[in-house]
Amino acid sequence: MPNRSLESIVSQRPLVVAKASMSVHDAAVAMRDTGVGSVVIQEKGKLAGIFTERDLLNRVVAAGRDPSKTLLSEVMTTDVMGLEGDKPLMHALHLMHQHAFRHVPVLKQGKPIGMVSARDALGIEWQQFQREIKLADDIAEILA
Repeated sequence: MPNRSLESIVSQRPLVVAKASMSVHDAAVAMRDTGVGSVVIQEKGKLAGIFTERDLLNRVVAAGRDPSKTLLSEVMTTDVMGLEGDKPLMHALHLMHQHAFRHVPVLKQGKPIGMVSARDALGIEWQQFQREIKLADDIAEILA
């Protein structure tokens, strides 16, 4: 089982923080520009909710809402379970499996410091595969 600490995983990438009053469009642009699949919504330094690619798909696009006119407060996930950064990745994977979600906020003394996703379970193997794809002339070289 993956035993890397959550803090060691999230320390390698930016935490995208948004206000509940931000538009979905602006949040989606921030997610695209930073290469992440979710944003943390904070109020007074505390976790108020998260907004993910899945929220964008299900609560905005599929619902026919205008992303420029829809606020995060209207569509964000507020019933969020976070984990302290000293916990191992397997704790986050267990939460994801148990509750059918893909992102878990990582906290330090209750304050968000990052977001771990299901993709993080692939860890080193995923990074190596991405490097090999970039270096290969043909995907068949890697899959052979």
